[in-house]
Formats: sequence, C-alpha cells, structure tokens
Amino acid sequence: MIPRGYNVKEFNSRRSPVFARRGLIATAQPLASLAGMRMLLAGGNAVDAGVAAAAVLGVVNPYQTGLGGDAFALIYTAGDKRVHALNASGPAPAAATLEAYRAQGHTTVPRQSPLAWTVPGCVDGWAQMLSAHGKLTFRQVLQPAIEYAEQGFAVSPGDALSWSLSEALLKRDPEAARILLIDGRAPGAGDVLVQPDLARTLRLVAEGGRDAFYEGEIAERLAAYVKRKGGLITRDDLARYRAEWPQAIGTDYRGYRVLQCPPNGLGLAALIALNAVAGIDLAVHARHSPECWHVLIEAMKQGMIEAQHQVADPRFAEVPVGQLLAAATKPQGWSASTPAARAWGQSDTVYLAAVDAEGNAVSFINSVYEDFGSGHVAEGLGFAMQNRGAGFSLDPAHPNRLAPGKRPFHTIMPGMLMKDGEVAAAFGVTGGFMQPQGHLQVLVNLIDYALDVQSAVDHPRFWWEEGRRVVVEAGVPDETCARLAGWGHDIVRREHRGMGGAQIIVRLPDGVWAAGSEPRQDGCAIGY
Repeated sequence: MIPRGYNVKEFNSRRSPVFARRGLIATAQPLASLAGMRMLLAGGNAVDAGVAAAAVLGVVNPYQTGLGGDAFALIYTAGDKRVHALNASGPAPAAATLEAYRAQGHTTVPRQSPLAWTVPGCVDGWAQMLSAHGKLTFRQVLQPAIEYAEQGFAVSPGDALSWSLSEALLKRDPEAARILLIDGRAPGAGDVLVQPDLARTLRLVAEGGRDAFYEGEIAERLAAYVKRKGGLITRDDLARYRAEWPQAIGTDYRGYRVLQCPPNGLGLAALIALNAVAGIDLAVHARHSPECWHVLIEAMKQGMIEAQHQVADPRFAEVPVGQLLAAATKPQGWSASTPAARAWGQSDTVYLAAVDAEGNAVSFINSVYEDFGSGHVAEGLGFAMQNRGAGFSLDPAHPNRLAPGKRPFHTIMPGMLMKDGEVAAAFGVTGGFMQPQGHLQVLVNLIDYALDVQSAVDHPRFWWEEGRRVVVEAGVPDETCARLAGWGHDIVRREHRGMGGAQIIVRLPDGVWAAGSEPRQDGCAIGY
C-alpha cells in the first residue's frame, strides 16, 4: 500500500485539448465530469449533464457550492439557435431591512453571520433548467451526487488544500465540524468523506423536485434551523422563490458576439472591458509584452469600477447597461491609473461547460460565495448556507443597498461566445472578482492571439486588486513586470493558486468540439 502524503501544492500540468463530436463536459472535478458524461451516455443532453455535474460538485466541492447556494446559466438550444439566460440567485428575506441592520450597528453585512443568508436559489434553477430544456428526470440527474454523498468519495489534492484553509472556520460551527471534518481536521488528499445527511436531502429533492426543497420537509427543517440561529429566512421566503429567465446582455468583439447574464451578476464588467480594448489592435504586440498587459489591466479597471458602482437587482434599481457599454473608452498612454476602488475579495465557485450531439451548449456556474459560504451547515440537511447577503451595500444611497426580496450583487457569471448566430464557445472563470478579469484574458487569448483552447486557459493571468496593485502569475517575463512597474503599476508576484479556474468548450469545423480545463485545479474535460 502506498502511504498518503501527496504534495498538494504542486500542479505542473501539461495538458492538451480534448476533442469530441457527440458530447463534451469540462468541470473542476473529475467525478463531476464523469457524472455529466453518464447523463450524456444515458441519452440526456447538455442540460442534464450540467445539472448532474453541478449536483456532484456540491458533494465533492462543498467549500465552493451546494444546495445552500445560487446559480446562473446560459443555455444555447440548437433547434432554434436561441440563448436562454437563467438567474437562479436568491433574494434577501422579507424581514431583511436596511434600517434594521444599521440599527444593530452594522456598516456592512457581517460575512459569516446568519444575517448574510439569502434564499438558496440553485435547486429551483436546476428544476427549471430540466423542465424547460432537459430530457431526464431529477431522480436520474441527482443519482451520481446521491451515490457520492451516501457511499463517500476520495478528496482530490487541490480540494484538500483549499479545505485545509477553512479548517478553523468549520470548527466554529458544531454541525459544520461534524459533517465536513474528519476527526476534527480537514480531510487530506485521498481521504474518504461520507455525507449521509446530504444524501438524504438529495434523495428528497430527487423524489419531490423543487417543492421538496422550498415547500416540503426540507423547507420546514431549514426555516426552523434559520430561526434557531438568528437568521431571517422563513418558510414563506422559501415558498415564494422562483428563478427567472432574463434576456442575456452582450457586445460585439472582433466579429463575435460575447454574451453574459445581466445584472445582478458581474458579467457587465467583462463586456465593458472588451469594449474598451475593441478599438486597439492587440495583436501588434506580443501576448507577453508589457503593452498588452497594460492595456488589459487598464480596461479591466474601467469595467470593474463601473460594475461596482452600478450593478444591482434591476427589479429595484435601473442598471444602464447600454449606456455603460457605449461609454467604454480605450486606455490612453502608458501610465497606470489609480482608481479609488478595490476588487480583491475572494470567493469559491464552481463553473462547468457542457455540449451534446445535437449542438446544445450550457455555460453554468454555481456558488456559495466565500469558503463554505457563511461557515454554517444546516442541521440535519448537510449543506452549507451561502453568505451572498454580504454582497449588499448598507449605504442608503447605493443602488445595491439591502432591501427585502432584493437580490444582492453577484460575482458569478457564465459566458458564451456566438458566431453567425450559433454558439462558438461556452466559457467561464471562477474566483470572485477574478471572474470578469479571467473572461477578458481568456477571450483575448482565444480571439486576438488565436491560442488553442487549452493554451488559452494555461496562459498566465493578472488580477487587478485595488488602486495600482496588480497581482501577476508566475510565468510573466521579468522584463514585462519591470516595464509595468516603470509605468506605475504596483506589481505583486503570486503562484497560480487564487488566479481563477477556467473551463472552456469551443466549436470547431466538421462537428468537432474542443475543450480546455483549468490546470490550476483538479478537474478535467471528458468527451465521446
């Protein structure tokens, strides 16, 4: 027997694109990719594969996603060549008022408190996806997740490292420690974790659908738990919830149409940044040149600042999407700007892309926001409660201010690339405020520099954090960093962890799909 003790800090991946003609799925966890492939082989389509994979990720990546979180999706249906945007983000409870939070002395929503709990949206989103566009039943698509929760799964190396970073957080909550730690410690690489409470909850959803979660036994137990812990979500809040199907927003870039979900998500930031660089011929500069990096950094600052000032739930505050896209301006000169804004907050999220033999495509993202959400696990139900309420502002003048029934500012954002009215790529990059920054960089790699899909994912990234501070990944040439510093950028070197996680599937000629999967994570793409 080989002893445990794998070095989970070393990821020296050398991957090639994965090609297939009948179906492909790319996720950040091999077990999730396999679950999606099981659905495709069983006669399901890309939507079935996506929901099955998302459910498994809630079991094997509970620090990133789960039944207590939210989801967004872009779905391309080949039969009518339409893109459908899904917003399955949950609102603040009816009892959550700005005045009450401020009266308690809060200037921001406490991030690891029950006051940050919003209505979980993903289960209703999954149900609506399957009802509108899937082929299989909830029982079929949840079966792999039930198996891994009930029988256990072996924790992957990268997941073990991320898990260990939250060990202290999980120890604060007795239920979280009971469910998500092994003998009081975070599971290591190769350890087997069994989650019987979560398996039972998943079985209830598999049998009873979304009503079991929002109106049945789960809702009753969840509402009682929330009340005991001092949260505000009630059975009425759960019963009222329905995911929505808004119109996707987009912009034209180099002959492609880039689509995002509309606010309250952060996709607008990536579109603004793309518009800012659209008038610049990036390809005259080498991809690793300081000129290319500078232009992308400055364009991204513009997108992030506007989004943070403007993005809110459009049911409560008008978000001038068209005006903001039209106002984007290309970066001028070679001096770093110093915006009074920051974008360094981290979050944990899962993204997956799936396509099928009919040509349907799914770009799908699920999240509990920060590590294990709020750090609280619903008693007897087995899933972590998200802390998306921390995305609200408690400034009465901000469009994203807290209000009952309002959805908070969201970082999660699935992307889709269109060409001549058909899907050209389904893509996404996880990592909180890294997400729009990753979208910009991956698309520039694909379109401006014609990198293959895996190389576009592998390429080193930057993360603008605040002011002039920019984190750059290992692999960026020293001379590039020196020139950027000379132009006023505060350059910080960092290894790959924390630089986002991308999954991409692109359409090639002759009915071929090609996928690239993030080498900084444990996942993979699988096709047939």
